[in-house]
Amino acid sequence: MRAIIITKYGSPEVLQLQYVQKPIPKDKEVLVQVKAASATRADTMMRKGSPWLGRLFIGLTKPKHPISGTGFSGVVEAIGKDVTEFEVGDAVFGESIFGAGTNAEYVCIREDGVLTIKPEQLSHKEAATICDGYLTSWNFLKEIAEVKPGQSVLINGASGSLGTAAVQLAKYIGAEVTGVCSAQNVDLVATIGADKVLDYNKIDFTKTGKMYDVVFDTVGKSKYSYCKKALSFKGIYLSPVLSFSLLVRVVWTSMFGRKKAKFSATGTKSIPALRLFLNELKELWESNQLKPVIDRYYTLEEIGKAHEYIDMGRKKGNVVILL
Repeated sequence: MRAIIITKYGSPEVLQLQYVQKPIPKDKEVLVQVKAASATRADTMMRKGSPWLGRLFIGLTKPKHPISGTGFSGVVEAIGKDVTEFEVGDAVFGESIFGAGTNAEYVCIREDGVLTIKPEQLSHKEAATICDGYLTSWNFLKEIAEVKPGQSVLINGASGSLGTAAVQLAKYIGAEVTGVCSAQNVDLVATIGADKVLDYNKIDFTKTGKMYDVVFDTVGKSKYSYCKKALSFKGIYLSPVLSFSLLVRVVWTSMFGRKKAKFSATGTKSIPALRLFLNELKELWESNQLKPVIDRYYTLEEIGKAHEYIDMGRKKGNVVILL
């Protein structure tokens, strides 16, 4: 089968299209023919081996699992022994966590992994994006910050994959949502539910006098020390991008002070927890509470171009790889 292999950590040039052996499902595994896969900022960071701390999980000098990609949508082609939850022909989607990569024609996933039946109203292109921005943002807003109806939530980087998901999810919860993005993406962020949208080139949200219960910095371009003045009495600063300074703030604020800094590596949560999140999101999609935001499509052969585009930091919503 065709697959994208990461030969070493580095620039998009390390992504090589190769022919490798088609996997065979083991006991309790399903073999999925991948129809579409996500290409995410997390994928580009794993390609770079960044941050260094992450190499403890994915490999010190090169990835333990050389095929790139994590999110996918496809059709079950074969099942291993004792599989009971899925049948051949099922349309499924999910995430391969620290396992076989999904930028390939086939992938094997445990039936009790981050895997579920695809909602009928979603195409494979759309379903492939759910496990990046939506799964991560659901973890941060629902689990980490425990956002409540009526709270004020600011989403920094509101036009990206996590941002567009976070705007919709915070609005679903019942929060008052402010999105921060560039001028060219203001209409997009307003369309998906933000109550107010700020152009970061014109307005500094920390200087408006508005206080927020939660500031979710989806792109990690701000800092807790900078955002603290915009947090309410017991406000929470969230970031999915770990740095040494953020780690210090997380530890310090966990013991002292009312305003907290919090970080979570969603992919390191337990598989049962991620599976629960996935099925909760699936219910929201089935009830038409969410809408996919897709910026660009690339073929498997164009994976390097996809990573180059993501590295520019200007994508709107999601990037999808078509197989």
